[in-house]
Amino acid sequence: MDAPVFAPWSPAFVADPYPAYADLRARGRVHWFEPTRQWLVPHHADVSALLRDRRLGRTYLHRFSHEEFGRTPPPAAHEPFHTLNDNGLLDLEAPDHTRIRRLVTKAFTPRTVQELEPTVRRLAAGLVGKLVGNGGGDLLAEVAEPLPVAVIAEMLGIPEADRDPLRPWSADICGMYELNPSEETAARAVRASLEFSAYLRELIAERRKEPGQDLISALIAAYDEGDRLSEQEMVSTCVLLLNAGHEATVNTTANGWWTLFRHPEQLAVLRADPALLPTAVEELMRYDTPLQLFERWVLDDIEIGGTVVPRGSEVALLFGSANRDPARFARPDELDLARPDNPHITFGAGIHYCLGAPLARVELAAVFGELLRQAPSMRLASEPQWGPGFVIRGVRELRVEL
Repeated sequence: MDAPVFAPWSPAFVADPYPAYADLRARGRVHWFEPTRQWLVPHHADVSALLRDRRLGRTYLHRFSHEEFGRTPPPAAHEPFHTLNDNGLLDLEAPDHTRIRRLVTKAFTPRTVQELEPTVRRLAAGLVGKLVGNGGGDLLAEVAEPLPVAVIAEMLGIPEADRDPLRPWSADICGMYELNPSEETAARAVRASLEFSAYLRELIAERRKEPGQDLISALIAAYDEGDRLSEQEMVSTCVLLLNAGHEATVNTTANGWWTLFRHPEQLAVLRADPALLPTAVEELMRYDTPLQLFERWVLDDIEIGGTVVPRGSEVALLFGSANRDPARFARPDELDLARPDNPHITFGAGIHYCLGAPLARVELAAVFGELLRQAPSMRLASEPQWGPGFVIRGVRELRVEL
């Protein structure tokens, strides 16, 4: 029988990539993948180490031009997307990353998250209550998606009347993070980048005139206090907070419940003991990772398991594989909601460790907690189909009944 194949555009692979990951781990520590011209890294120890290795970067432009790095510049037509994306924390390296993260951390403090908790719980209770009142529905569209978008919008101070385009803008921009995105995907991302940026520039101008108790006002204050946060950096930060701040939460919620429905004995344990929720959330993020792959540029030659990966290469760090690595996790293919030792890398590591991880955990605890409390007999109404995305991987819908 042939070994499972790494095939990120195959619906069958997207539905269950884990056998192919096991095969990659068994065959070595690094693998060249010609279709995307990337080196695949499947082991937990390597992924964890490379996330912290400063010989790799999310960008190379702080050290090299495109030509010096042996890369073709992106098409001019894609420029609005790259301007937006390349000025955000996720795609910057020191010293810009250090400066912006310090300023954003001044505004987005642990106290910010603490103060948001009652809002998160209120929003989660309301969305779940509506689902219960309707006798069920699409958990993804009616609970998982609206909650984190509403929370981020509340945090940024985006008026309720302006929130409808946020999720479509985010989805269109995030399409560019898939492997080998099409020109049609790029066109949608460019349009969303222009529209979202224009909206935020207007909102920033309003907050300059009339500051509020929101994160945009706090970012402006950090900017105005001396150390510079440009308007573009503020816009890129706000977009990143929305995109990164809800994609993982949406998919952990929907994928997590799909996992629980397929493991009724574990779901029964959780329903019997809601105090398990904190470890359950961590285990669901490990077991079916919402962000399957994270890319890094190789800025200086590195060696992985005897293979030299030269400067100018791109590595694809396989988070989904690392989180199922038997070298790091006992019985990795088993769901154990009480797993005591769970160093998953779903939120990354190193200088790009997810800034919003504490908020994501608050949201997940709130939404899972409300569903357990208000819908104790919730069950699957129909088997879901997986969406086309592999990097940001989630079901198209999750229909439930009570």
